[in-house]
Amino acid sequence: GSRRFADRMIAASETPNIKTIEANADVPLLAATGVAARGAGKVVNPHTFLSISASIAQVNNIARELGKLDPDNAKTYTTNARAYGKRLRQMRADALAKLTKAPNADLRVATVHAAYDYLLREFGLEVTAVVEPAHGIEPSPSQLKKTIDQLRELDVKVIFSEMDFPSTYVETIQRESGVKLYPLSHISYGEYTADKYEKEMAGNLDTVVRAIQESGA
Repeated sequence: GSRRFADRMIAASETPNIKTIEANADVPLLAATGVAARGAGKVVNPHTFLSISASIAQVNNIARELGKLDPDNAKTYTTNARAYGKRLRQMRADALAKLTKAPNADLRVATVHAAYDYLLREFGLEVTAVVEPAHGIEPSPSQLKKTIDQLRELDVKVIFSEMDFPSTYVETIQRESGVKLYPLSHISYGEYTADKYEKEMAGNLDTVVRAIQESGA
């Protein structure tokens, strides 16, 4: 999805032959989930940037390819990528260290949309249900009822929402199903700063840790 969008943007630009870097090269991709992915053939989840592991691989891929384009500064790209990767690994280690044990295998979680599968995999969590039919599209009343029934049936304890997309239907789900709600950052809104990713990802990791701890898992 995002790759096709980028390709169309480049093709329509003044430099359609510009060199591109495939940051996701060799990054394991998860299948897309949710209503929008059903019957659409092989669709992958593009939100790899919300994974520490995938982000480290992406940074290394970018540094390596930049080094090919700019050999004089290849060593600098490699040094910076290694330093950044070290900070991300430490961030993940600090988060995991806050958990005295791995999450209970019975802990079932849901997400408002399918952006956080990669992040939750860092903690060994699988997404049981996805609420939105597609990103930014609210479920219809019938879809909402079906989701609430599904959450009850599957005994889902936690739902991760998107803090930049507050919606009353999420409150309805929380009230009717009894799940605990935890908002996560999509790290794609607001002003960009050099440390934005690290700050907001650290917040996401803390939120997931808190959700696991408060669920008693």
